[in-house]
Amino acid sequence: MGNDPRSDSGGAVSRRHVLLGAASAGLAGTAGCLVRGQDSGLEGEIVVDGSNTLLPNSALVAEMFVWENNQVQIPVRGSGTGAGFQQFCRGETALQNASREIADDETELCDANGVNWFQLEVVRDGLALMKHPENDWCDCLTTDQLRELWQRGSDVETWQDLDDDWPDEEISLYGRDSASGTFDYFTETINGTVGDIRNDYSGTPDTNAIVRGVSGNRNAIGFGGAGYYYENEDDLGLIAVDNGEGCVYPEPETIEDGSYEPLSRPMYLYVREDELERPAVREFLRFYLDNTQETAREVGFYAVPDETIDEQHAKLDELTEAYR
Repeated sequence: MGNDPRSDSGGAVSRRHVLLGAASAGLAGTAGCLVRGQDSGLEGEIVVDGSNTLLPNSALVAEMFVWENNQVQIPVRGSGTGAGFQQFCRGETALQNASREIADDETELCDANGVNWFQLEVVRDGLALMKHPENDWCDCLTTDQLRELWQRGSDVETWQDLDDDWPDEEISLYGRDSASGTFDYFTETINGTVGDIRNDYSGTPDTNAIVRGVSGNRNAIGFGGAGYYYENEDDLGLIAVDNGEGCVYPEPETIEDGSYEPLSRPMYLYVREDELERPAVREFLRFYLDNTQETAREVGFYAVPDETIDEQHAKLDELTEAYR
């Protein structure tokens, strides 16, 4: 039977790293195919795609569930929130990891394909502003400064353009690309419109590439999930955000209580309603809600409140009744 798959975990940092590595190697997607754990009588395949940011949490929940239900296969992939919604709304996947809410055009695509869905809030995350560890001049940026820096058509080229006391050195910018829900959330929250961003930043689908870019350039700044900062904090510095109430860093307490604004965000699991006809899907969703507060913290995310979990369970129970 073996041991619980979490028994040798080394904390949030190593757990996220292992799950991301496994997913990129195809292991997370095939974990459900392995004969191990317990045969509960549930069976079938539950395909999950979408947000690369949320992938580590869903992959860990899936790993735990498969251990207790070894005839269920749960491929968890990370093609990005936008690309994932295209598949989800064509009926190609059962569940969709999302680092933002579904967009109007995606809702229209789901409607056109007869895909009815519902949303579960499962994790909280914060976006971190990462800097080089030798950057000792910029400890905090206001939301106005962030807008000046990142908006389309920005004339900010050097640190001195943001503050006269800072170096007259050109800023290098790194962030997620337009296929990412993190990109959508950041651009809308900071600049007011999804996709509004200067065209000379380095965009990538891989937050680890942002980490490498920022850690290798004294004058760089980048945005990405806070968990990636804490995974690499020996190689990075962190910039606080002032939203009018003083400088606040993205820490577990400030993200979970909502005081790290405006770069705290909920993250979602979208579900095709017709998938509730399948017992394995119903049980996996209940299992997800029962365990996501624990797994979120284990892989470097942040937990939604107990009352939110209760609300998601009530929503799931109500919808499930129609498919019994």
